[in-house]
Amino acid sequence: MAAAAVPLRILRRLCRVLLFLFQFYILSGGGSLNLEQSQPLAQSIKDPGPTRTFTVVPRAAESTDIPPYVMKCPSNGLCSRLPADCVECKTNFSCVYGKPVTFDCTVKPSVTCVDQDFKSQKNFIINMTCRFCWQLPETDYECSNSTSCMTVSCPRQRYIANCTVRDHIHCLGELEFKEIREQNTFL
Repeated sequence: MAAAAVPLRILRRLCRVLLFLFQFYILSGGGSLNLEQSQPLAQSIKDPGPTRTFTVVPRAAESTDIPPYVMKCPSNGLCSRLPADCVECKTNFSCVYGKPVTFDCTVKPSVTCVDQDFKSQKNFIINMTCRFCWQLPETDYECSNSTSCMTVSCPRQRYIANCTVRDHIHCLGELEFKEIREQNTFL
């Protein structure tokens, strides 16, 4: 059901744009919305009837672009499990390293989420341990592997891995960081 919400939202926006274009076409004289019986062409040429002049005032441009972060945001999921790209949280200056802390957060525009009772939320609280992303347990992030294969060597070879925090994990600082790792060696 969550996967169907994004295409439905896109379809709604597309319909709004098409309706606007259709109305613009009609008002600019390109078409007619006359619901009565059409007059014969010869009569309409002889007696054009009263003319109306319409001034089309452009509305504020309605953006049909979907923000790039929306593709990363599961629709109607738990707010507390949303990726960091989908929320904005206020800085909590009382955060003490290693201690539990709460952050007041708001979902970004075009993002929908629910609480534990499946009620739609815009504002919610995230509970976490106060620590930087690079201090997380290894199970909470993924790192790139070395691309070079080495045989047993002394001293052991090391490489710099690019690491990314898993989507639903919240931490302080950058979600992407570098980590020094030991090269896998094969006998």
